[in-house]
Amino acid sequence: MKLLALDTSSEGCSAALLLDGEISERFEIAPRGHTRLLMPMVRELLAEKSLEPKDLDALAFACGPGSFTGIRIATGVVQGLAWGLDVPVVPVSSLAAVALGAMESMDLQGDGAVAVAFDARMGEVYWGCFSRRDGLPVLLGEERVCPPALVALEGDFGHWVGAGQGWRLRDDMPAEVLARVASVDDTLVPRAAWVARLAETGYREGQAVPADQAQPVYIRDEVAWKKLPGRE
Repeated sequence: MKLLALDTSSEGCSAALLLDGEISERFEIAPRGHTRLLMPMVRELLAEKSLEPKDLDALAFACGPGSFTGIRIATGVVQGLAWGLDVPVVPVSSLAAVALGAMESMDLQGDGAVAVAFDARMGEVYWGCFSRRDGLPVLLGEERVCPPALVALEGDFGHWVGAGQGWRLRDDMPAEVLARVASVDDTLVPRAAWVARLAETGYREGQAVPADQAQPVYIRDEVAWKKLPGRE
């Protein structure tokens, strides 16, 4: 399988190529550089494997939640490529991507779970809890946006870790949540390599969609976003 994955949902910008089970990636922290960096990353990855876009079987992207502007960039690029190449797209949760990263890099015990938090601005966090099945994250409950004081752990797991930059707001989180979380990595941001891993499974499970159905997931009410000063 030849799958190209993109992520611009945070300050990180990345592209990854999954080729017959092996992943190569380009990643850079560039809060305002996504538009400039993304397509050169794609071209480099394809050239490195002597591939052309028409050789791809599928595309994937981190569909959110995350930066409104960033999510739109990846959505636009992946839709344009999918239309032109006539290939399907696998949307992947940005929160799930970080959960996978945490499962690979943190000391998560056998039946443990991951609580992922992104800074959603406006005094809120994007929040999702994930257990592990066959090495991959499984969402517990629903992804949501709320003030840090209202986050909660889903399910009765004996071992929790926290991941994502939203954990920098942990001083505002409930004491009962902090008491159950054994360790935190508040540096993790989504990466296209993790998106590719999840998309490979999603593709096999029938989660691929046509280009016009590859839509961003904001979670936050868009009406509230439009009411911000300077927005229409």
